[in-house]
Amino acid sequence: MRLSKAWLIAAKDLHIFLKKRNLLYSAAVLPLVISIGLPLLLRFISNRPAVTAQIMERYLNAFSILPVILATIIPTSIASYSMVGEKVQKSLEPLLAAPITDSELLLGKAIASFIPSIVASYLASVIYTVLSDVFSRAKLGFNYYPNSTAVLLFLALTPLAVILSIGYNVLVSSRVSDVRTAQTLGFLAVLPFGIIYILSEIGIFSLDIQSLWIIAGMVFLVDILLFFFSSATFQREKILTEWK
Repeated sequence: MRLSKAWLIAAKDLHIFLKKRNLLYSAAVLPLVISIGLPLLLRFISNRPAVTAQIMERYLNAFSILPVILATIIPTSIASYSMVGEKVQKSLEPLLAAPITDSELLLGKAIASFIPSIVASYLASVIYTVLSDVFSRAKLGFNYYPNSTAVLLFLALTPLAVILSIGYNVLVSSRVSDVRTAQTLGFLAVLPFGIIYILSEIGIFSLDIQSLWIIAGMVFLVDILLFFFSSATFQREKILTEWK
């Protein structure tokens, strides 16, 4: 695999993404809504007399996974467009006919989707962290963030979740010919992290360091499997000849 070819594809896709306002809005609006909305919800919760500091910490622990969920949502529109959108715009055929391998093509598109997605995810996480501390400090008596759990989520699980979402969405979008269908199916990548959030919210599962390392290791393995499976099953000839 020639990384220089993958970077050329990534640069081309990033140039296209910057011209698509709907893609930029999808990568910016939702992160802002969630990163501001969740702390406001925490402020409402903290003002309830029945909510103790212990209950508040449980909410904060459960909410810690939500930036990771957001990291799986952001790449959906970007990664889906990288295949289906370009096909609709008639810009994919010349790329598929170029002298590059399937792995170089898929890696380049993954890089182009990863950069804006991880930037938006990290910015949203920082906003969420700062505002959550501001609105929960009075109830707790200290700043809940940063802590070891949040650092692990921020540095390890968030980028791994972005890669998982991109790999899954590229795989899906290479097999369908409609952008909306690709995006709808792409949201299934959120499901595993949504289940983790629900289990942590109802107290069945705790987001501690040990469990997060296990989750991160599993997501890492899935990321690798997705890339190799996508490369092995990618059918550029079918995309060129059968998509309408």
